[in-house]
Amino acid sequence: MILTVTLNTALDLTYRVRSLRPHTSHRVTEVIERPGGKGVNVARVLAALGHETTVTGFVGGATGRAIRDRLSGTPGLTDALVPVAGATRRTIAIVDELSGDTTQLNEPGPQIAPTEWGAFLDRYEELVPGASAVALCGSLPPGVPVGAYANLVRAARAHGVFVLLDTSGEPLRRGVAARPDLIKPNADELAELTGSHEPLRATQDARRRGAHAVVASLGADGLLAATPQGRWRAAPPARIHGNPTGAGDSAVAGLLSGLVERLPWPERLARAVALSAATVRAPAAGEFDPAEYEELRGRVVVAGVVSAA
Repeated sequence: MILTVTLNTALDLTYRVRSLRPHTSHRVTEVIERPGGKGVNVARVLAALGHETTVTGFVGGATGRAIRDRLSGTPGLTDALVPVAGATRRTIAIVDELSGDTTQLNEPGPQIAPTEWGAFLDRYEELVPGASAVALCGSLPPGVPVGAYANLVRAARAHGVFVLLDTSGEPLRRGVAARPDLIKPNADELAELTGSHEPLRATQDARRRGAHAVVASLGADGLLAATPQGRWRAAPPARIHGNPTGAGDSAVAGLLSGLVERLPWPERLARAVALSAATVRAPAAGEFDPAEYEELRGRVVVAGVVSAA
């Protein structure tokens, strides 16, 4: 079982419009509603790949109930979410059909009370020993300590469980110091962590700060990995246009599935890039077409890179 943690779950809404223009009214041509938040997206992709997955984190209010209702019908996915008094947030992606661009609107999460945080920690300690890997994903809702991920990383490592961290800012900085097995920042998050805007140098610096391995998302240019086994770049066969919501989460799912299947790093990276690209092309956030994924996977370019001085 792979455990994914989403402390700031969301109900993802995708609106499609012919052309998005400020200061005007728009007729929405399609509305798609899906359970979301980074770890929830990761779990849905893992389940689609055939991996038994458990999701935990917080849910509350009508949006929280909607998330649980939609997760309940997902084969291979177990709901271990913790209820809270506040309402789960929504995220809104507005897709401009003419340009292919997407505008993202993210609501804040609910205020988490100390007792609710304690209930989550109890649930986490129950689940971690039975996991083959843990993914800690996304932002922290109000009320959750900024060092939360660092504590969750240490708890997973205490049980000998592989732990991946995908967050940003101060939670990432503190989490890296707890020595996670893998972090997956994007280029901006990596630069904020290390102070370096040269990706290869920054990945190596992130490893010196505590991360065992680093896979950095370079957007349309794919992924850059710095690991104890080597360094690689993996890129899609061509620039992919569409809705990027959930693409990074699909990459995380590719990396975790490759880990538990014991694939070598180049194959993990090819899977992650292909899943990410297929997710960008999909009409709804955090989904992918299996046939398109397989076609893209065979065309991903993975190459070793020389270490920065």
